[in-house]
Amino acid sequence: QVQLVESGGGLVQPGGSLRLSCAASGTIFSINAMGWYRQAPGNQRELVATFTTMGSTMYADSVKGRFTISRDNAKNSVYLQLNSLKPEDTAVYYCYALRGHMYWGQGTQVTVSS
Repeated sequence: QVQLVESGGGLVQPGGSLRLSCAASGTIFSINAMGWYRQAPGNQRELVATFTTMGSTMYADSVKGRFTISRDNAKNSVYLQLNSLKPEDTAVYYCYALRGHMYWGQGTQVTVSS
């Protein structure tokens, strides 16, 4: 089992920034991939940014150049830096880990509004 705990969401004005954190615990060896999805009301969950099974990074087109994924292996954590936020970035952001199957965190709300 893998447990994921996110933090760092909140309310921010357009153009602002946030940093999301995700800490993994439990059986974390052999995690193949880890990253972030988001889900806005009425929409399907979509991939935002991830470390792939090969260790490279991948971003949704809508966030390229604005969001940056990073990790700290010593802390078993991944982070998502969100810059130049837009109202359409408003969603619940979920951390995931792939180890045999997908594990999900509880989600953290990001609201971009003036």
